[in-house]
Amino acid sequence: MTRRRHDPDVCGVTAAIAVIEGKWKTALLWLLESGPQRPAELRRQLPGLSEKVLTQALREMEADGLVHREVHDVLPLKTVYSLTAFGRELAEALGPLSDWGHRRLERLAAGARPAS
Repeated sequence: MTRRRHDPDVCGVTAAIAVIEGKWKTALLWLLESGPQRPAELRRQLPGLSEKVLTQALREMEADGLVHREVHDVLPLKTVYSLTAFGRELAEALGPLSDWGHRRLERLAAGARPAS
């Protein structure tokens, strides 16, 4: 898990990116926006994501207050992850960035060169 100190001189965007850095966290946020899911459901939707990396990412996201982990006391144990209010707030904040990314991909597909 990554430890972060509060530093008033750090840019807010840098602080936000520190929470979602890595290959899988934004995809996990996107999937959990649709509702609570079990780890196996998340892995099925993200080919190439190993159980170890999934567990690590979810633990970091839980430590950062983005996801809630609920363990149901049944046999076998049933674990469900869902977004917290803080996680939903981050997902909403990433919406405009996602829109910009899609526009960039469209420009690239059309052969437009990024502005210098």
